[in-house]
Amino acid sequence: MLNKRAFLKTALTGIAALLLTHGAMAQDAAKPAAVKNVVLVHGAYADGSCWSEVIERLQKAGLHVTSVQNPLSSLADDVDATRRILALQDGPTILVGHSWAGTVISEAGVDAKVAGLVYVAARAPDAGEDYGALAGKFPTPPASAGLVKAGGYAQLSEEAFLRDFAGDIDPVKAKVMYAEQGRISDSLFASRTTQAAWRSKPTWYAVSTNDRTTSPQLERFLAQRMKAKTIEITSSHLSMLSHPDEIASLILEAAGQAR
Repeated sequence: MLNKRAFLKTALTGIAALLLTHGAMAQDAAKPAAVKNVVLVHGAYADGSCWSEVIERLQKAGLHVTSVQNPLSSLADDVDATRRILALQDGPTILVGHSWAGTVISEAGVDAKVAGLVYVAARAPDAGEDYGALAGKFPTPPASAGLVKAGGYAQLSEEAFLRDFAGDIDPVKAKVMYAEQGRISDSLFASRTTQAAWRSKPTWYAVSTNDRTTSPQLERFLAQRMKAKTIEITSSHLSMLSHPDEIASLILEAAGQAR
């Protein structure tokens, strides 16, 4: 009798252990594999160096990071520049866009390698949408008055750059960035996408609550429309420089490597 009870106890213990192991394996299989590649895309009035603080943090976390250098001459040119970098990635990639680059990643993000999209104070147009008309429904940001055009291209005036674009960046550093700013084609912002990658890819969004380049109300609307995982940062338009820890953490979360 004792042997039979012992046998049953041992058998039940083994079955329970097997079920627990199977359940743990199924749970692990359900978890998406952590993404190792990140591609960062800069917006207007900037270049790839604007991601420097975030790049440092992502590299320390063991990620492979590449910053795109956009020509800012047309949407097609910027998308091509991003696609060339995506083609170099060796697996699933998180695609991140700041400001204007939200338009770029919305178009390029349908690439099969893109596992998720992160928008940083960024545009996020729907396919074929007149983004200017949409933005016109929200308060006009002060930086818009500082646009200076010449020879088919435009840039922000020094006053608008320092006060409205990089308002919470050290003035010495902001002046360097002003000298480095990318000049945009006059027709760039009139471009319309043919894709809206955020409709089929997981999305994250960082709203800059003190933004004077893009309306924070518009940013919140875009994030809600995408059903993005959203954070709000008390920041100027350049949150990736003034709050790199928060932006890096959001990207790590998107990559499945939140700590």
